[in-house]
Amino acid sequence: MDVVLIDIANDPLTKLYGAYRTCYTPKTPREVWEEIAAGTVTREKIAQFVEERLKTGHVSPLEQVVFWFGISGVSRSLSHQFVRHRIGISFEQQSQRYVRFTGKNEERLEYVMPESWRDAGREAEFEKLMGEITRVYREAVAAGIPAEDARFVLPNAAPTNFQIMVNFAELLHIGDLRLCTRAQWEIRQMIARMRSELMRKVPELAKYMQPKCGERRMGYCDEEIKAYEACPLSNSRPHKLQVVEVFKRVRAESGKPMRDLDESDFKAAEEFREAKV
Repeated sequence: MDVVLIDIANDPLTKLYGAYRTCYTPKTPREVWEEIAAGTVTREKIAQFVEERLKTGHVSPLEQVVFWFGISGVSRSLSHQFVRHRIGISFEQQSQRYVRFTGKNEERLEYVMPESWRDAGREAEFEKLMGEITRVYREAVAAGIPAEDARFVLPNAAPTNFQIMVNFAELLHIGDLRLCTRAQWEIRQMIARMRSELMRKVPELAKYMQPKCGERRMGYCDEEIKAYEACPLSNSRPHKLQVVEVFKRVRAESGKPMRDLDESDFKAAEEFREAKV
């Protein structure tokens, strides 16, 4: 597996500052960016302002910051999961129609084998099957069967390559799900390497790329309790049931116990008006 950060939107932290500032100032975007260009806003102030806005959950400006990654040597099993992310991300994937897979190794096609097969002592059987698939695929191509039809015998273990473009909002969402230990090992490792690439270039933003239980994301685990208890992060992060229990206890002590919402609550929310300042 290889993951490389190809490019980033120029100065993403400042781009975020400009987007956020536009939302919270009577100044025009031209005036905001003239201040930035003049150097009247320090780098420290920009980082602090962006961090405060991120804490509020205001995410739409994150769509204006874009990253390009190159990914290679991952399985088709991974790619079938990865392309389910559809909003804020663009994929270019190696074609099995136009690329003939003869492999670097003359004995078999290239493939991705999970460590679990080796751990179970089934490595030889896996390799034997890959060898047979190699033979059938190559003989099919040699017989004049188009690559787009010969590929029907290729397994989920077949490797694939990507170039992707993704905005920061979607990248954080991907991290929420795919850095979680509930995600399959291969896609979890790929996203972790994407995060490492970002840490080298924009650590101020990369630190927000966490599993959803991270202190800069949702803050607690909402997976089933057995999965939570098995997770190594449970030593550091709470489960939502624990959070709710603490809230229930605090509310009970205050004389206003937690209860289920009823129609009067929905009505109150509908008629709510912010207090005058």
